[in-house]
Amino acid sequence: MSMTKKLQRFKVWDRTTRLFHWVNAISVLSLMIIGILILNAKSLGIEGDAKILLKTIHTYIGYVFAINLCWRIIWAFIGGFYARWNQFLPVGKDFLASLRKYTSSLFSGTPQQYIGHNPIGKLIISLFFLLLSIQAITGTIIAGTDLYLPPFGGYFAEWVTEGDLERLKELKPGDKTYVVEKAYEEMRSFRKPIITVHVYGFYILIVFVLIHIAGVIVSELREKNGLISAMITGEKILDDLPEDQKEYSELKEDDNV
Repeated sequence: MSMTKKLQRFKVWDRTTRLFHWVNAISVLSLMIIGILILNAKSLGIEGDAKILLKTIHTYIGYVFAINLCWRIIWAFIGGFYARWNQFLPVGKDFLASLRKYTSSLFSGTPQQYIGHNPIGKLIISLFFLLLSIQAITGTIIAGTDLYLPPFGGYFAEWVTEGDLERLKELKPGDKTYVVEKAYEEMRSFRKPIITVHVYGFYILIVFVLIHIAGVIVSELREKNGLISAMITGEKILDDLPEDQKEYSELKEDDNV
């Protein structure tokens, strides 16, 4: 006689967390596509105003990405239980033990189920957040050095024109006519390590996105935890006793879920 496990629904991701996820996914994908075009602009014959336009579009999407990320960081302090830092940072005295147990269960073919993030998920998400933050910071600086856009554009515009009002008035992105050459070269020297970090961060981000997608698919197939649908509905569906069931039950009693 076959036995079927009882499916259980758990409310996990609040609306703000889900909205962040999809805005982040769309903006990161858009930034990656435009970033590839910018990096290969020369071979694609994109130059002059067309390249400036690409950079401008990239920057404005970057603003959406950065604002969304900043709001998620704030939400990690004030949001619901599963949106908070301690739910996705790999911290706590029991984390390493939990990581070992989860990894062992993963290789055994019967992975432990979690209502929140599993230990490996916490590691990946923490590194992902760090990388996104680095990209947001470096990208914002480059928007200033290349396009003289906020929040640092005014500072870099004054730098390359040495504060000359006439030069500032005529200054345009991609046009060196009104810059002071020595000041411009100094600014570009300052920019060099920042653009290097941003570009290599982009390559690493591609790898992280692929790992994230693969991890979600593997988790969905092996744990059957409704991870993909959970980022739409906010609910996880599990067919086994989750490792963090006790924590969830206590929250439900306090009406904090």
